[in-house]
Amino acid sequence: MPWPICYRKSIFGVGSLLLLLLPASISADKCAKDYFITSLPGEPADTAFKMHSGHIEVDAATNANLFFWHVTNRHIDARQRTVIWINGGPGCSSMDGALMEVGPYRVKDGKLLYNEGSWHEFANLLFVDNPVGTGFSYVNGNGYLHELPEMSKHFMIFLEKFYELFPEYEQDEIWISGESYAGQHIPYIAKAILERNRIKSKKWNVAGLLIGNGWIDPKSQYPAYLEFAYQAGLVKHGSDVAKKLEAQQASCLARLAQEGNKIDSGSCEEILQMILKLSLDEEKDGKKQCYNMYDVRLKEDYPSCGMSWPPDLKDVTPYLRQPDVVKALHVNPDKITGWEECSGAVSGSFRARNSPPSIDLLPDLLKEMKIMLFSGDQDLICNHIGTENLIKNMTWNGAAGFETSPGVWAPRSEWVYEGNPAGYYQTARNLTYVLVYNSSHMVPFDVPLQSLDMLDRFVGVSKEGLGHIPMKPSGKQSSTAGSGSIPANATLSDEEESSEQAKLEKERWKAYYRSGEVVLVIVIIAAGIWGYWIWRQRREIANGHANGITYTSLSQGKGSRGDIDLEEGDFLEESELDDLHVASPVFDREQAGEGSSGIGGDSDDSDSGVPKRFEKSS
Repeated sequence: MPWPICYRKSIFGVGSLLLLLLPASISADKCAKDYFITSLPGEPADTAFKMHSGHIEVDAATNANLFFWHVTNRHIDARQRTVIWINGGPGCSSMDGALMEVGPYRVKDGKLLYNEGSWHEFANLLFVDNPVGTGFSYVNGNGYLHELPEMSKHFMIFLEKFYELFPEYEQDEIWISGESYAGQHIPYIAKAILERNRIKSKKWNVAGLLIGNGWIDPKSQYPAYLEFAYQAGLVKHGSDVAKKLEAQQASCLARLAQEGNKIDSGSCEEILQMILKLSLDEEKDGKKQCYNMYDVRLKEDYPSCGMSWPPDLKDVTPYLRQPDVVKALHVNPDKITGWEECSGAVSGSFRARNSPPSIDLLPDLLKEMKIMLFSGDQDLICNHIGTENLIKNMTWNGAAGFETSPGVWAPRSEWVYEGNPAGYYQTARNLTYVLVYNSSHMVPFDVPLQSLDMLDRFVGVSKEGLGHIPMKPSGKQSSTAGSGSIPANATLSDEEESSEQAKLEKERWKAYYRSGEVVLVIVIIAAGIWGYWIWRQRREIANGHANGITYTSLSQGKGSRGDIDLEEGDFLEESELDDLHVASPVFDREQAGEGSSGIGGDSDDSDSGVPKRFEKSS
């Protein structure tokens, strides 16, 4: 069954006539087909899922566009769900998540390899480069954001337009996920959705949040730098180094008491920098070695200390700068710089000085939805001790921390995966905490299959019928079930697999047919207006009072942006594009011979030359 085409491709043969009724801005608007990824350079030949990507404008005044990459689920569960993924920074690209963590592929030597731990097994995935200026997203120089409410406003505009393009996903459960500084973004986005739902008739079903190694509560997490350093053996109690660090921590706590609970503090950030600097090892090849702040099992040359990690960056960066990859992902020519993992311009602007930290939002959110906080046990910068402290210090749903009754705390339950300890978890009153063993700041990077098992349990993937299906093209089963999770021996026959895909296609077609019904109504109304207008013109001509023909007046009537769906209202035939002038940077650049080759080159967006990966700006 072919992929449904845009309804702008002639409806009942009147598309070209009705186009004249519409403003040029509407006729130039995109539909779902324009975002469809036909293929990606280096991808496996038998890819069985569909992907879309491209830009959605969130502020015309500053040319602000958010880039997304959408991946459909491979298998149908009892409930349809969409998992949104956002990376940290602020200013670090969610292509990290797509190509190094939870997405369908990993990159190796210019080739895409299946990620068996991809989260799109039973969920649609939506990666968003957020905020504007991050990754493939872009904005004019005066449009960089500064505060969290600004970011969430942009994200709401993005989601509204995304669901206009893809209405078949609007009724999905929404699970918002991410890591590091996304611990600030995610709760603000969830709050904005709840506020939207109070005034909109069509509700969005935000079911829960998943935050990995998140930066959420500075007051609880800053003191955990030194506590973790002691516990991990990076610093010895009573040493000269320890005394210097304790003095700096005292200064940090005094500043926090004075300033209140700010999202970042230079005095407190200095603790982390001092730990890295004062714990240097002997010189190796003439260079001093420091701990990797994202995975303390590793060391790097000072002062990198993790800035060149993870190792997959050496493959991901050149891949995303290839002109053919840029073209396949529908990256607009307005994005004039090549992809970079983290943007110094975004990080430098997004200081959130007037935004309360997201810890203030969690108690109210926990009244409405489930939230999971998970932590890799080898991360220093957003370590598990800080996460455990913030849970202990937080009061929600009538009690403090994981207290289930006075003096009684929720038990820690062992998480076993394929017969081996994978971590432990606690849960109470809508909050779940998971400590993941042998993993870093980027848990899915280190333990992809375990992270998938964690997701499936939390979002409630059904245990009957469908089991974990491996990403392997051969269809051979791999044992991926953890203790108490989906049975490892559950699989699908070829006939069942075909039936499942047919169901998925049927649902997608239903959504397009529903859109088609809307289009038909618009066509009938527009045809009536057109007929009435012709009748009036002929009557005026007959009376000797004919005026010059104009179509712009209709932009204030039925052809206005507020009355016609932008996707369904454009019935232009491809052959007619040659005769239509469209004021679009894409067309103008191509006609000027500029193309998009500039995107494949080195980036010039960073203000320092050093990516501020997951950095909490100081």
